[in-house]
Amino acid sequence: QVQLVESGGGLVQAGGSLRLSCAVSGSIFSINAMNWYRQPPGEQRELVATLTSDGRTEYVDSVKGRFTISRDNAEKVYLEMNKLKAEDTGVYYCSAFTATWSRYWGQGTQVIVSS
Repeated sequence: QVQLVESGGGLVQAGGSLRLSCAVSGSIFSINAMNWYRQPPGEQRELVATLTSDGRTEYVDSVKGRFTISRDNAEKVYLEMNKLKAEDTGVYYCSAFTATWSRYWGQGTQVIVSS
């Protein structure tokens, strides 16, 4: 089992920055990849960023050059978001994918970008 708790969301003006945090606990050793997803209002959840256990990162095209996924230890994962746009508004979810092909989710944190 993996437990995930997000924090750091809020209201920000377009062009501003936010850093989301994800506290990871439980069977950390089993995690193959950490992801950030987001769900805009009235839309489906989409994958935003991936960080694999060997350090590779991937981003959806719409956030490349603006968002950065990172971790400073096994228990904290971040999503640094710069040059925010109104279309970045949504609920952001931290997710973990494990070696047993299980996926875990946090409760989400709301990001609102005002234009």
